[in-house]
Amino acid sequence: MVKVFRSPARHGYAVEVSPFIPSRVACAASQYYGITGCGTLLVLDETETGISSVRSWEWGDGLFDVAWSEANEHVLVGAGGDGSLQLWDTTNQHAPLSVAKEHTQEVYAVDWSQTRGENLVVSGSWDQTIKVWDPTLRGSLTTLRGHEGVVYSTVWSPHIPACFASTSGDGTLRIWDVKGAACRLAVPAHKAEILSCDWCKYDQNIVATGSVDCSVCVWDLRNVRQPVSRLLGHTYAIRRVKFSPFRQTVLASCSYDFSVRFWDYSRDPPLLDSVEHHSEFVCGLDFNLHVPNQVVDCSWDETVKIYTPACLSAGTHTHN
Repeated sequence: MVKVFRSPARHGYAVEVSPFIPSRVACAASQYYGITGCGTLLVLDETETGISSVRSWEWGDGLFDVAWSEANEHVLVGAGGDGSLQLWDTTNQHAPLSVAKEHTQEVYAVDWSQTRGENLVVSGSWDQTIKVWDPTLRGSLTTLRGHEGVVYSTVWSPHIPACFASTSGDGTLRIWDVKGAACRLAVPAHKAEILSCDWCKYDQNIVATGSVDCSVCVWDLRNVRQPVSRLLGHTYAIRRVKFSPFRQTVLASCSYDFSVRFWDYSRDPPLLDSVEHHSEFVCGLDFNLHVPNQVVDCSWDETVKIYTPACLSAGTHTHN
């Protein structure tokens, strides 16, 4: 069963399931395909019969990414086309708690750290910089430079404190050490722009990248001469990749070809399923941490969908 939320004249760019509330999802959306107009940040709840809106806020520019706080169930951060990060609170229906505007171009990626004892936000921008923030967004703690193109994705390691991965229009995957304020590894991962990356939840050395070249590559950071696996099948750029929190070698990718694909990179062939239930670019994708194999996605077709793909519903296990 697929549950659908329709948000008229708002094109979905990113979705994230709450780390605290199993039924709750945030969606960053924009008017006019993000080219012009306003943005909307939606907080939605899955119900027995569908999806309901809990809260929504308007922003003066497009919103391209969203991340929930890992320390406070009410707080989330949005990434704005005006170079801003906004901190929102679901108990406050009016203005954001704070706004930070240090990036000089669109903020395209934002993520909240998950490792124990750490509470940091990372953002990536079209201005080719990455910034690390404390959770109040009172000002950036550090600015990291090195990418030679737009930064499309910044994702904290779920295993290693003060470590995150980034991908860029320059075709590289980079691994950063915040304490040393340095890039520890630069991988020429694709010969095209890389729009997304994600860490395996079970192995600190495995990272996936999704590119405009229509491929997903799985990398072992201990040996990056070639990918562990190259997943082929999408026919247009891959917008986002996500590893399953329940299965070590399973991941999902969504694409401008209107599809979401599910893969097990340990299998041959690796493709488990292709879900084609959108009529426009699929930009946002997340697994529910609380509900095994449940997936949320959003598309430029103005819908957010919650479902369990048939290829994953046959059984659940945490390791292969």
